[in-house]
Amino acid sequence: MKISIIASEAFPFSKTGGLADVTGSLFREYQKMGLDVFLFTPLYRETLQNFGDEIEKVPIELYITLGKDTKPCRIYRYIKHKPSSPKPVNIFFIGNDEFFDRPELYEDQSGPYGDNASRFAFFCKSVLELIRVMDIKFDILHCNDWQTGIIPLYLKTLYGDDEIFKNTRTVFTIHNIAYQGLFPPEILEIVGLGREFLNPEGIEFYGNVSYLKAGIVWADMITTVSNSYAREIMTPEFGFGLEGVLQKRVGSLYGIPNGIDYKEWNPASDPHIPFKYSKTGFSGKRECKNELLKRCSLNNDINKPLISFIGRLSYQKGVDLLIASLTESIMREVNVVIIGKGQEQYQRLLSYLQGRFPDNVFLYNGFDEVFAHLTYAGSDLFLMPSRYEPCGIGQMIAMRYGAITIARKTGGLSDTIEDGKTGFLFEEFSKDALTIAIKIAISTYRFKKLWHEMIKESMGRDFSWKKSAQKYLGLYSDICQ
Repeated sequence: MKISIIASEAFPFSKTGGLADVTGSLFREYQKMGLDVFLFTPLYRETLQNFGDEIEKVPIELYITLGKDTKPCRIYRYIKHKPSSPKPVNIFFIGNDEFFDRPELYEDQSGPYGDNASRFAFFCKSVLELIRVMDIKFDILHCNDWQTGIIPLYLKTLYGDDEIFKNTRTVFTIHNIAYQGLFPPEILEIVGLGREFLNPEGIEFYGNVSYLKAGIVWADMITTVSNSYAREIMTPEFGFGLEGVLQKRVGSLYGIPNGIDYKEWNPASDPHIPFKYSKTGFSGKRECKNELLKRCSLNNDINKPLISFIGRLSYQKGVDLLIASLTESIMREVNVVIIGKGQEQYQRLLSYLQGRFPDNVFLYNGFDEVFAHLTYAGSDLFLMPSRYEPCGIGQMIAMRYGAITIARKTGGLSDTIEDGKTGFLFEEFSKDALTIAIKIAISTYRFKKLWHEMIKESMGRDFSWKKSAQKYLGLYSDICQ
């Protein structure tokens, strides 16, 4: 079986969030299984800066039509591979400086780039044209999120009679339905489709064009990143207006939980933490906590619980709830480390909180991979008070590192955390509910025998990619029959 993973970001080459972790990890898992798998992703500025010596230009030059314009597309390939495996790695980058040589992937300080519709229509067409030129008959094109949503539509329309794609099937994964790729109807000319597609049964969404809806309507199979989220997005509360479209495709919608890379996230061998540990001996975790307290210049009482938050400072992640719950009574009992960047209002409020409790709160406004590893290792508790959470990666990493998660019972959080055994769940999205959950966790922390049992139980859970990858392969086989 020939499989291609198509995504707008993939770790370690580019990343804004969990999408990159998922696509990069799934690709590597398929490689380990010995499958014939390809990865297609844009060549961003950050990719070239960090991996320029490991990428070479392929002698293929494409010209992509976008409306009345024609844009050049240069193809690059990742050339670094393990000495023990001389076979080339099938990772291809779509290059165009006008579209991808930018400081950020999707937006700048003023908001989303105004030409995102053109940028990702170009990316989608480029991938399909490259496949044609390379003459590769893929069984599966696995597309991810709105940036690749028009590929399933292209295969049923513009490329419908192409022999290369005659037996190709598409899987479309929704990582977060709130991000839909909405653009004015004029974009249809650039996409290369007629206005007959601008209707409720097509890609029209309240007068706009929705790239995400295109993927939902035209893909052969739709997946999302947890069983609970697959059910939730078919309801008005979580469907963001697309619940009716998804209900029509319920027979083709599946929830497959994400995993994490157990080689990268392993406290027994993690090169980014100063002391190693495992579920059979986690004294090194206490030493990591001590190191984290020193680096953050926090109250150095090693016996005081240390709570962390790592993620986007956004409405979805419940940062407003986090801020409201960190009252003076809570702050007398804990230390807090926050890593993230996002909405300015949350950054200001967190900076205020740090100024009010300088001995107890440390804010890192940004993201640093090495510091994140130490924070997971040094934390006793990990906060995820999300309004909604399709799957969540943070709680899986935290559990791997023995940090007990306090989370809202939603989406993938409810699928992966067992209340009272591997974490603490609260249902109502309110300050009081989160505050009570924090207080219960702090009280439990004082009973060391019980706490150590929770750590062992959490670290023993299996969230590796192997199980998830096998579930995807089962779906691929079903639609290829």
